[in-house]
Amino acid sequence: MELSNSTLVDFTKTAIILVSGIAIVISNVLIIVAIRNFREAAHCYLLSLAVADLLCGLFIVPLSVYPSITGKWEYGSLACNFVGYLEVILWSVTIYTLMWISFDRYLAISRPLHYQQIQTKTRCQCWLALTWILSALLCCPPLLSYREPIFDDRAFICKLDWEQMPGYSVTAAILVLGPSIPLIIHSLLHIFFIERRLSVEPIHDRVHVQASAKYLAEPSHKMAFALVAMFCVSWCPFIFVRMFELCFGKVDTPILSFSIVWLGALNSFWKVFIISATSPQIRSALRGFCLPTFCMTEERTQDVSIGLDPLE
Repeated sequence: MELSNSTLVDFTKTAIILVSGIAIVISNVLIIVAIRNFREAAHCYLLSLAVADLLCGLFIVPLSVYPSITGKWEYGSLACNFVGYLEVILWSVTIYTLMWISFDRYLAISRPLHYQQIQTKTRCQCWLALTWILSALLCCPPLLSYREPIFDDRAFICKLDWEQMPGYSVTAAILVLGPSIPLIIHSLLHIFFIERRLSVEPIHDRVHVQASAKYLAEPSHKMAFALVAMFCVSWCPFIFVRMFELCFGKVDTPILSFSIVWLGALNSFWKVFIISATSPQIRSALRGFCLPTFCMTEERTQDVSIGLDPLE
């Protein structure tokens, strides 16, 4: 008996959500394991990103698998409120953390002689603690409004009812995007122009220029560019469609609504490729973690196949 088109589409959506959740969890566990013992201050920001994405893979994505089969939320309004609240927190933390990563690279290039004194690990941890606390407090009012959360039956996710609080919603967006977007743009443009200027202008302060060139030779600023670009590619379609709906009315295209939400969610997965591709240190740590595990598994399989137990 052949499956109907609608059944096949529903099955495909469920498979996408399930595979996305598994991929998000595995990739971010690998990142956390790879950088857990690093002492550099900048790695605290990558750890914050990985933790936020891991929470998404553990507590948000799995709860959308069963609703994608039944078409309705099965876990109660309390769980729906929790998922919607956590989504906004993690999204805010990600934007703020990208801001700190960009600013960290800005300091390394513009203040190379004092960067180590300015960006200590303790200071970075304090900024990140403030980021998580501020994000959690900033998203509280919709959660405490006692309005019923909204289940999006097109994307199979729960979300808080922000539309009933337009004034607060605009204020929260300004508090999150207001400081972060300009600082990200300024920091990355500054790095770009400094790199171009060092290649064409004569050297006056040789020590400062050499220190800046040293940090520019590191792949960290390329990682910052790539992380910001991937975040924009993942979430801009969602933002554009939502802005269009606010101006012209709801877009009644279920597959579009599903696609833009889960394309944004996959931003939590792409980071492992960006970070490993642009950081030799992390790539080496991942290789050192994955290869021994694989080799031990393969060696054990070979020993068992000839009747030996390597644990004996």
